[in-house]
Amino acid sequence: MDVKTHYDLLVEENNDPFRDPPALRKHMESWDGQVFLDLMELDPSRTVLEIGIGTGRIAGKTAGCCHHLTGIDISPKAIGRAGDNLRHCQNITLICDDFTTHVFQETYDVIYSVLTMMHFQDKSLVIGKISTLLNDGGLVCLSIDKNQSEWLDMGDRRIRIYPDTPETIVALAEQAGLKRKMVVEIENAHIVVLVK
Repeated sequence: MDVKTHYDLLVEENNDPFRDPPALRKHMESWDGQVFLDLMELDPSRTVLEIGIGTGRIAGKTAGCCHHLTGIDISPKAIGRAGDNLRHCQNITLICDDFTTHVFQETYDVIYSVLTMMHFQDKSLVIGKISTLLNDGGLVCLSIDKNQSEWLDMGDRRIRIYPDTPETIVALAEQAGLKRKMVVEIENAHIVVLVK
């Protein structure tokens, strides 16, 4: 099954992390949480891009801390739900497209992604594009799942994924002109912070 279909199905099944109950929300934060938010160094002057915005779980926390947030996702149903979930935010632009092929009209001060890098087979392409979209002095924050499985198993369906390591991401980033600022380990993820 392809990624777009998987995430469309999740929305159809009403699997929406934005609306999770507190216990499940706490579990999801083991891949990001307050540590991730703090590492982004957001402020009201910054423009931000989220790769893989999904239904807006993280965007709901970041939109109020920046000047403008752009979120891109390949799933039309996830973007539709994000529009509903984030309707109170006046500083958000949502794009339904493939990050790797979308032609962006602007660059950003902060680019972040949580658990999305595992969906990209060509990591070099993605990191290279992130570098071109990042303003000088800008910051990248990526939450990389510790799980090294090649499959995301949902019980009734499996999705092929491409696991990452912090070392691989940092090496690709350096080839693309980015510098490692830090790697922070949390419960279920490594947070890789890069600067331009």
